[in-house]
Amino acid sequence: MAKKSRRARRRASEAGQPVRISRPVRSLTSETQVKEVDFAKEYHYVIEDLKRIAITAVALLVLLIVLAVLIG
Repeated sequence: MAKKSRRARRRASEAGQPVRISRPVRSLTSETQVKEVDFAKEYHYVIEDLKRIAITAVALLVLLIVLAVLIG
């Protein structure tokens, strides 16, 4: 069996050390304001895009079924 390299031993010894993660400090003076958002007004174009994608998917599925019947 091959002998472990120094790099592998160093990684193994570092793996046992705890990792410190710093958190962002919140300012106590600033107040957060909650704003009501009407998603229907903000993202109206998403529903239109989803409808267009659904129609395209159904059309392609019908085309595949027709081709499968004609070829098979």
